[in-house]
Amino acid sequence: MVIDNIHVYGLENAIRGSKFPMATNIEKLNSDITKTTISLGSSPIGAAHDNFLNGILVQFDLTFTVKAWTEAERYHFFDFISSQSTMHRIAKFDLDNQYIGYVDPEIIKIMNKLKDEYNSIPDDPEHLDEKKKAYLTLLYSNPCGFKLTAAMTTNYRQLKTIYHQRKNHRLPEWREFCKQIEQLPKFKELVLGE
Repeated sequence: MVIDNIHVYGLENAIRGSKFPMATNIEKLNSDITKTTISLGSSPIGAAHDNFLNGILVQFDLTFTVKAWTEAERYHFFDFISSQSTMHRIAKFDLDNQYIGYVDPEIIKIMNKLKDEYNSIPDDPEHLDEKKKAYLTLLYSNPCGFKLTAAMTTNYRQLKTIYHQRKNHRLPEWREFCKQIEQLPKFKELVLGE
């Protein structure tokens, strides 16, 4: 799982709101999904007909590798609530369980050695320079296959863009991400027109 702890908010209200442009009496509107709602939600990216999807908010915990996080940063509409930190905790992680299967086991051994070396240096003024150097060596040696989890906020419209751009991506975690967002309530129906 790359997505966990999922919460979806505003689904019914956003569907109801999608009907405003053609309504003369908003009191009669409901959250029933219609052909028009599906047509709006599955319209081409950038056509602006799918704006009601902005009202379907999604929060979740996302676990990606450093490589995938670097790519995720291009999406300015992924709001980070908080995330794990290599800056604060690189020397505390259980490194044997923190890397994906594509990281060479020899590299993991090296990382554990660097971590142990850093942790063995005393925290006192006499060893400050040695400690700083060991920390930076550990931090900068960390491979891209290191997993970190972040709490995220986004919405269906932004997930629609990510889905269409990443569903066939070379990184398996992007493909898994897309499979998982397909399972969000009414996502296939509203966004993919299924």
